[in-house]
Amino acid sequence: MISPNTNHSRCKQRGLSKALSALLLACAVMAGGSGAGGQSGNAAEEEQPTSPGVAISSGSQSPFSGSVPEGQATDRVLPISFKEAIDRALRNNLGLLIGSDNLLAAQGRRWQELSHLLPNVSAAATQSVTQIDLEGLGFRFSFPGVGTVIGPVGTFDARAYVTAPIFDWHAIQRERAARARVSAAQYDYKNARELVVLATGNVYLLTIAAGARVDAAQAQVETAQALFSRAKDQQTAGITPAIDSLRAQVEFQTRQQQLIVARNNYAKQKLQLARTIGLPSGQEFNLTDRAPYEPLAPMSQEEALRRALNDRSDYLSAVQQVLGAERFRRAATAEHYPTLGFSGNYGAAGVNIGNSHGVFLAGATLGIPIFSGGRAHADALEAEAALRQAKQQVENLRGQIDYEVRSALLDLNAASDQVQVARSSLDLANQTLEQARDRFSAGVADNLEVVQAQETVAAANENYIASLYSHNVAKVALARAIGFAEQGVRQYLEGK
Repeated sequence: MISPNTNHSRCKQRGLSKALSALLLACAVMAGGSGAGGQSGNAAEEEQPTSPGVAISSGSQSPFSGSVPEGQATDRVLPISFKEAIDRALRNNLGLLIGSDNLLAAQGRRWQELSHLLPNVSAAATQSVTQIDLEGLGFRFSFPGVGTVIGPVGTFDARAYVTAPIFDWHAIQRERAARARVSAAQYDYKNARELVVLATGNVYLLTIAAGARVDAAQAQVETAQALFSRAKDQQTAGITPAIDSLRAQVEFQTRQQQLIVARNNYAKQKLQLARTIGLPSGQEFNLTDRAPYEPLAPMSQEEALRRALNDRSDYLSAVQQVLGAERFRRAATAEHYPTLGFSGNYGAAGVNIGNSHGVFLAGATLGIPIFSGGRAHADALEAEAALRQAKQQVENLRGQIDYEVRSALLDLNAASDQVQVARSSLDLANQTLEQARDRFSAGVADNLEVVQAQETVAAANENYIASLYSHNVAKVALARAIGFAEQGVRQYLEGK
């Protein structure tokens, strides 16, 4: 039989894990959507973000739960510390690799926009021979002494061509917008690093908790086996009835079943950790760290909120997205403005390369848009809509950050108290089990008290494991909420 308290603790832990997974998925969607919009075509196409992080993932799975395996599996068992897991994840996690590619793509789009403001230089050389048939061109008459076929005539032309914009406010604003997109992508990459640390910390903590459950279940099996052997001996001696032996045997087999489940869950959790940090398939490893308990220095809500708005990479990225949208709107408006450009060429021309002389052409062009069928107006309207959406997303993110900070502080305070209570309850449960065993050995009571005490110890163990996980994951969530995940998670979970 399984205690209701045990079920409650496991459901609570699964709830925390699912909540953190949902946070990772939401952040992945935001990171994939920001800084990845195409920048060719009209303003609407520029402002529509793509979501490569979501497209690559299967179903609703976050890319931060996957990785690109590093190296080949070996026969030896690798010791994986918390620091080693973080370092491997920062090299191999799929979410971070996608973030790196998004940054590279944003830099490419910025260069694409910059190319419209830089000179274009090319060169060409041509040597040709031409023969003309006048009758073929429609000349049906002839002149004395002039044939109907002219040529062959040789021509040579070699030149360098230059085109350069002198003033194009539309292109200038688009380049500035693309530059803001690069800044947003850089913040997205930093945010992806924090999400990798967050995901790795969560999975490592879940694996530690699963390993602790295996140890607890193994200890409970050994205790139940000892009690079953004692009950069997006392039944053989005629001291206790057969029901005590049967009850002890049922309890022993129940604990064996729970140990099988715990070992299976631990093995599966290790597989998930290996996927997150990029271990090669089939590589055996053991965890070298255990769940630390280190009370966190108190932090006021005002200080946490201030740090979050100053340091959260996703918020800073959203601000840069607003800046980029504003400049794309200015670029759309600037489609009505005149442009000024320069074009020219210089080279040599003649019958052949040995009989040529210098030639050149230089000129400036003033382009004045008069009527473009309403395209500029349409681009301006779409850019305005994209700007409004970007501003709304920033305000929504401010509210979300406020919620995450306050929730993380509440969870941290509650989890700290839970650890203290769970530790005390576990000590009391062990004392109760010891006294029940003494009473049963002395023949004062049957082993029903012992079985009930074993259930209490099992529930207290589960509550203590779950409370440690809750406390550490609350510290992880707080580090993420205030924009301190990459350094904070290491500091909090390493107990330094």
